[in-house]
Amino acid sequence: MSNNGRNRIVAVSFIIVGLFALFIIRLWQLQVLQGEDYRKVSEGNMLRIIKIPAPRGIIYDRNGIPLVKNSPYFCALLMPENLGRIDAESLAEVLGLNSSDIYARINKKRLSPFDPIKLKEGLTFNEIAAIEARRSDFPGLIIDIDMGREYLYGDMGAHLIGYLGKLNPSQSKDPEFKDVPPDAFIGQWGAELLFDKSLRGTPGERIIEVDALGREIRLLQEKPPVKGDDLKLSIDINLQKAAEEMFGDRAGALVALKPDTGEVLGLVSKPSFDPNLFARGISYKQWVELNQDKKLPMLNRALQSQYPPGSTFKIVTAIAALNEGAITPETKVTCSGGINYGTWRFGCWRKTGHGTISLHRAIVESCDVYFYEVGKRIGIDKIAEYARKLGLGSETGLPLVKERTGLIPDTQWKYEKRNQQWYLGETFNSAIGQGYVSVTPIQMAQLMSAVANGGFIYSPTIVKLETMPSPVRQADIKPETLKLVKSGLYGVVNEVGGTGGASRSSIVTVGGKTGTAQVASIRKSSHQLPEKLRDHAWFVAFAPVENPEVALCAFVEHGGHGGGAAAPIAKRAIDGYFTQKKSEQRLQNTEHTQ
Repeated sequence: MSNNGRNRIVAVSFIIVGLFALFIIRLWQLQVLQGEDYRKVSEGNMLRIIKIPAPRGIIYDRNGIPLVKNSPYFCALLMPENLGRIDAESLAEVLGLNSSDIYARINKKRLSPFDPIKLKEGLTFNEIAAIEARRSDFPGLIIDIDMGREYLYGDMGAHLIGYLGKLNPSQSKDPEFKDVPPDAFIGQWGAELLFDKSLRGTPGERIIEVDALGREIRLLQEKPPVKGDDLKLSIDINLQKAAEEMFGDRAGALVALKPDTGEVLGLVSKPSFDPNLFARGISYKQWVELNQDKKLPMLNRALQSQYPPGSTFKIVTAIAALNEGAITPETKVTCSGGINYGTWRFGCWRKTGHGTISLHRAIVESCDVYFYEVGKRIGIDKIAEYARKLGLGSETGLPLVKERTGLIPDTQWKYEKRNQQWYLGETFNSAIGQGYVSVTPIQMAQLMSAVANGGFIYSPTIVKLETMPSPVRQADIKPETLKLVKSGLYGVVNEVGGTGGASRSSIVTVGGKTGTAQVASIRKSSHQLPEKLRDHAWFVAFAPVENPEVALCAFVEHGGHGGGAAAPIAKRAIDGYFTQKKSEQRLQNTEHTQ
């Protein structure tokens, strides 16, 4: 063999050895240096960990009637490692979305880069069929089943029941929500928020093996979710429904309490909103519309609106004067339509006057002049003392939203806030629930609860109680004082000339008090004024008078007179509660006799 031939063989040998050396070095790099990384990538492409949301606990009313239900729906998920292989334009077309929506969801910051990206919720069967028909075009696209929330009574009780929403940025960082899937819905308001932890349960997960197109090959492991605890609220949906229907399109609030426990039997705030809007994620446009609505549907008027209580406050004035001995049941005052004080004229709502009357008829007919005199005798500081004893001027403690406290003025308040002395004319106004005095509907419901139960103040609760609670305090009011006042409140509804006859029920005996809070000092009839200048209408009540089971406050914003606007709503709510209750009692009696 020639030298040239040998040289060529040697050269080829060196080349082959070099190639083998490079190949061995590359294998060493891939298997030793980067083996762990590639192993993880390989397994990541083969295995999928799918979080399974837990079915949320069901919310019931006090009688076991479901107020919500869980509804399954289909959603489209995309595995993040397949992002580079997806045509967003084509995918958007199949899902009925804009490509910008797809990009927004893909680029949204997630807690983990391995979490599936939820592209669309509530898929129709046509959309599912379209996805399956083009499965090979979209590797890593998964159709999964999720659980949504349906509020069975729409906007009824929305301010108490609340709604769901996705984790906000601060909640995403909260350790309390570390086990919550990033796209899961949690309680964001009302009872859904207050009891979210027990309602939401424990999520599960599925570990599956998939092919290159993201199709499931087999299930490797499954940890089933644990359903959340059910919740029984204290509200009676029959009372709630009756009251809300009676409100119609008017703005206002109603709070009904169980006098011996503080349980909330009904809580209405009108106008309301439909929590189903939030069930699968409210759009930005819808959220802006809700928050910019001039009717303020998101405002909980039962706890967050404060107004002068008008003549319903005469209950406080009467209790203070009787309990302190400033008047007796026989104390008489002559009403000729008003009184003069300096250059001021303090009129009575009845221009011709009520004549000479005592306490009982003064309550029944709501005589302003009588209570001007009572206020003068007892003084503003004593009136304020008893108002606070009965729960006015402070939060009730119901943790639904941030409550307003209202205002119970006295001489010290006037001096501290305005550096002025208190005048008798201001006592006249305060004694009939005008002037500086302001309250919330829930405070007035608590006041009536205390009148009905003998002077005890209970913490309001939205959960049905299994045991009798202890009162927060006792208002220290003499039994004979409450008996006299309750007699007058019975007369308001049931006697001739009473201002609350519109609340009279054929089912139970009702006692109550009307109130009309003046908005503007304009001497025109209410229907001649624009709505924003009309008086506010109040009615507070309890029933049955002989053994109260319900105490409530109905308030209609710019509704006019309490007897005409608020009293019928209270009657409807009371009838709604007792109609169902009496039906159940009849059924029980029938079963007992069989």
